[in-house]
Amino acid sequence: MTRNKSHRGTIFMEEAEILSHQAFEGEQFILRVRAPECAEKALPGSFVHIQCDRSKPLRRPISIMRVSAKAGWVDFLYKAVGEGTRLLSKRKPGEFLSMLGPIGVPFKLNPERPRPLLIGGGVGIPPMIFIAETVANNKIYKPMVILGSEVPFPFKPHPSSILIPEMPEGVIASMPLMDDWHIPNRLASLQGFPGCFEGYVTDLARHWLNALPAEARAEVEIFSCGPHPMLEGVAKLAAEFDLPCQVSLEEFMACGVGGCAGCVVEVETDTGPAMKRVCVDGPVFDSRAVFSS
Repeated sequence: MTRNKSHRGTIFMEEAEILSHQAFEGEQFILRVRAPECAEKALPGSFVHIQCDRSKPLRRPISIMRVSAKAGWVDFLYKAVGEGTRLLSKRKPGEFLSMLGPIGVPFKLNPERPRPLLIGGGVGIPPMIFIAETVANNKIYKPMVILGSEVPFPFKPHPSSILIPEMPEGVIASMPLMDDWHIPNRLASLQGFPGCFEGYVTDLARHWLNALPAEARAEVEIFSCGPHPMLEGVAKLAAEFDLPCQVSLEEFMACGVGGCAGCVVEVETDTGPAMKRVCVDGPVFDSRAVFSS
């Protein structure tokens, strides 16, 4: 019951079967679908455009969290914040979703910067998980992951088994999946969650960067996704330490394939300011281009 139609050779229309749909506190949900075309082509930073319900033809963009090209499944983490995603949250395993993807310019890792610092906030966490899993067994990269949330995390944090000398004392909460992948990671929140850093993700990242030896800091590149104010703070952090930084923007979209120009943002280019479409020219941009001031 799969219907595929390629678009530009990389974007596919699939009738994606819901395999599982888990609910978490804070109206957060993890959705797994069978979508083999998307699973094969998706890269960290890619997203899909989902028809949440047949009564709502306008699709919603959702970032990809994990994929298995071999098994053909794709995972998403989303929050029910409007009518569309609330309807999506009621969908059951065995049902099918019309899905367009993978869409967008992905994050690009640079082996000359082998210490990726991954900073995710709220529903911006999924792309960071995707990058982390991509480099988990790659001997070139030594990632560090910082995740933040102001609602309970969509997983049960636990004390990390991985020692990070550059972390403040008592900051030990981590994402179990990251620990399973042997990736150093810590959590931040202003809600007083046990073991979490009490503050913004940028504050914790700044503490970690300051504690790194200069030669190690020179190997860092920042990757981030989250709310606009958080990304602006991450961009300022990158400028403060003179580090390259890629950010994934979250904008409202209509068509999702560059036709409507409804998601344009101003981006600084070599020839001056230009309007770029987040869906196909992004969602990943150089932080200096979108937060030039």
